[in-house]
Amino acid sequence: MRTMAAPLSQSATQKVSSNELLRFIRSNAAETLTPQELLTWGIKNFAPNLALSCSFGAPEGLALLDMMHRIDPASRVFVLDTGRMRQETYDLIDRVRDRYDKNVEVVFPRSEDVEAMVRERGLNLFYESVENRQRCCRVRKVEPMNRYLAESGLQAWVTGLRRDQNVTRGDTPKVEVDELHGGIIKLNPIADWSHDQVMDYIEEHDVPTNRLHAQGYPSVGCAPCSRAIGPGDDIRAGRWWWESPDTKECGIHVDEENEGSGI
Repeated sequence: MRTMAAPLSQSATQKVSSNELLRFIRSNAAETLTPQELLTWGIKNFAPNLALSCSFGAPEGLALLDMMHRIDPASRVFVLDTGRMRQETYDLIDRVRDRYDKNVEVVFPRSEDVEAMVRERGLNLFYESVENRQRCCRVRKVEPMNRYLAESGLQAWVTGLRRDQNVTRGDTPKVEVDELHGGIIKLNPIADWSHDQVMDYIEEHDVPTNRLHAQGYPSVGCAPCSRAIGPGDDIRAGRWWWESPDTKECGIHVDEENEGSGI
């Protein structure tokens, strides 16, 4: 049975023209919408050419996956398999497939790019310099993401970005034109949520999450680049812990040439 979010006004849910779409984005009207309302708007306007990017290593993506499934069980989700992910992450992908009867679209890096990088710089190049770590993320995450968004026919995508996750994400809008990916629409429905709000949703709706969270990993990325954190640490302190906070991005959401490391 399809479960829909609370109904919106007609102007918020009906499919709109390109000009109306741009006016809506530029008006900042999305800032007043709840995550479910914004997702309903996105699904109404873009499905089936709308997909959630979920790492399966952070609770934000799973909360959004659950919301989208409740609005439209046919909603799409994809994950970037870098080739260095934790087994717990793969296990969670299969749990989600079973729980939601969901076809998770798995995107891989180009094998020839990975081989060339490893032959030149080694398997653990990312520990040696920010430049090397950026290159690894470009090969394993950014290029596959760019290729998927360019070739999949998507008109919009959904992310779990939150403004308080990192100094590089403080100005994240709830909806934007994604110039980094060909001008498609990017929805960040929980940009104004706190970590506690995410976890409250997870608990209330019994959403499956990565079991490493219970072992001190609030954010799980590639195995060599993620570790558990201590009491009082920032929730992303375990990601690329050898770098300063202003370089801790993977290039998917921030252009590295204009916004620091971007990885």
